[in-house]
Amino acid sequence: MKEILREIGMIARALDSISNIEFKEYDLTKGQYLYVVRICENPGVIQEKVAEMIKVDRTTAARAIKKLEMNGFIEKKEDQQNKKIKKLFPTEKAKMIYPFIKKEHDYSDRMALEGFSEEEADLMYNLLQRVRKNVEKDWEYVKKGNKRNY
Repeated sequence: MKEILREIGMIARALDSISNIEFKEYDLTKGQYLYVVRICENPGVIQEKVAEMIKVDRTTAARAIKKLEMNGFIEKKEDQQNKKIKKLFPTEKAKMIYPFIKKEHDYSDRMALEGFSEEEADLMYNLLQRVRKNVEKDWEYVKKGNKRNY
């Protein structure tokens, strides 16, 4: 069997490393840019939903969000109906760097797909979505404390 997930992992790690280097000047490290993007694109989102979007556990998300809040990228606001719920909003600082992050992302997409036809890119996108959905089933299962049968 082809080691497709190994290839996907190498691609993801390389792009993440590039982003971490390029966003260092904005005081964003270790994938924090992912949180900034999701919160900018979904103002008022709750922390659990951000963790779900990025596919990290709640503790990892909580640490990253706390750092981003301390560094002035996001702010938490109480929900009007339920004071226990804290919604996340981008600050002006985050809104200012969001276009740069988006521009880097778009560039990386173009570079990664260089030499592919539009049909090939569409096919790859659809196949990868199917892979992600398959993996998400196991992710949800394991996240609840279950063990997979190999």
